Amino acid sequence: MDGYAWWYLDVLSDDGCRGLTVIAMIGNVFSPFYARARREGPTDPRRFSAMNVALYGPADHFSLTERPAGAVVAERDRLLIGPSSMEWRGSELTVRFDELTSPMGRPLSGKVTLTPSRLYGEPVDLGEGRHTWWPIAPRARAIVEIDSPRKLSFEGVGYADANRGSEPLETRFSRWTWSRSATPTGSVITYDVARRDGTESATTLAFDNDNRPVGAPHLTEIDLGATRWGIPRSTRVDAESRPALVKTLEDTPFYARSMLAARVGGENAVAVHESLSLDRFASRWVQALIPFRMRVVP
Repeated sequence: MDGYAWWYLDVLSDDGCRGLTVIAMIGNVFSPFYARARREGPTDPRRFSAMNVALYGPADHFSLTERPAGAVVAERDRLLIGPSSMEWRGSELTVRFDELTSPMGRPLSGKVTLTPSRLYGEPVDLGEGRHTWWPIAPRARAIVEIDSPRKLSFEGVGYADANRGSEPLETRFSRWTWSRSATPTGSVITYDVARRDGTESATTLAFDNDNRPVGAPHLTEIDLGATRWGIPRSTRVDAESRPALVKTLEDTPFYARSMLAARVGGENAVAVHESLSLDRFASRWVQALIPFRMRVVP
């Protein structure tokens, strides 16, 4: 009760012009309706499940539809939420989505095939055993095929992870930043969290192109400047280098997703980066705004 689990993937096209993220959530951690239900008593997270799809390119498209427990089928290697699904076959992940954009209700459908050379099998504890992060596929080859709003396809470097918790995020954390950087020889992932008890942790993991762990580089925290909503953004890169903010992909009152160009471990890298303020998310005025960006299917 009151917990969550999500499965995340992203893809950046080889030419840098397009991107895609998909997040399947049992217990939509950013749902104001789930937050309200928790305030009234212990709540089954399956009642607030969602498949979030965001397509970036010359035109951006965003979908977040929350569905009830009856729309969820969760099996060992397969997850269905409404008309969308994630399925592992061996080490290959196939995602099919058939959603409507938020709030306009236009079709957003397609398929992603994520093929890592191998999977990484060591989850990372983020908060006293109550919150766990697992970078399942630090690097993968990805093929994206979009059917709607118009036919298109692209390939690129992908990434997949999973998070699980037994309590709301905002109970344990005040903020975090995360990034995954793709370099010519592998990947570097950073995950910095600030907890409500005043403690902080900074995790850096590095992998070669076959997703084998290698020695993590020593990185320096660099300020990226706040978003238009005033959310602080920072990242960790090589000392005396300066990351470039290529594009802000998502800019909300409590969360930002960005694309960066950086120098990491002595190599040039393209990174997906996120900044999350859980203090901001917990505020009632932000939770009052979120329904304008999501759909709810009863």
